[in-house]
Amino acid sequence: MKDLAFIPIGFIRTEVAEVPRHWSISRVEGEIVLQPEYQPGLTGLQAGDKIVIIFYFHKSPLFSSENLIQKPPHRDQPAGVFSLCSPLRPNPIGLSVVEIIAIEKNIVKIKGLDMLNGTPVLDIKPYISYQAR
Repeated sequence: MKDLAFIPIGFIRTEVAEVPRHWSISRVEGEIVLQPEYQPGLTGLQAGDKIVIIFYFHKSPLFSSENLIQKPPHRDQPAGVFSLCSPLRPNPIGLSVVEIIAIEKNIVKIKGLDMLNGTPVLDIKPYISYQAR
């Protein structure tokens, strides 16, 4: 298989040193600072919208086969990496759902942050809620 390469479209800016382990319990505010050339891609988004941020766990240690099974702090039993939201992954890619507070040019102010300051943002997508059929 061919190697893949991603170029960040921006980064996270936040003043907090620690963030919750998962976006679903976060009230932390911060910003997505997009590279200016991507600003037109924000057209159609507005305050109150939820978005999905795909990002790179830039502070995560290197993954090894020993990390395929992990013991998360909130579970009694070890579990496989693909059943967890752990940042320690074969490909350190994360996904978070946040709410837009405001958009000012290439800066998106958000709430629900679970990413560290400087986290590279790979993509932004609209959040579409899932309802069982």
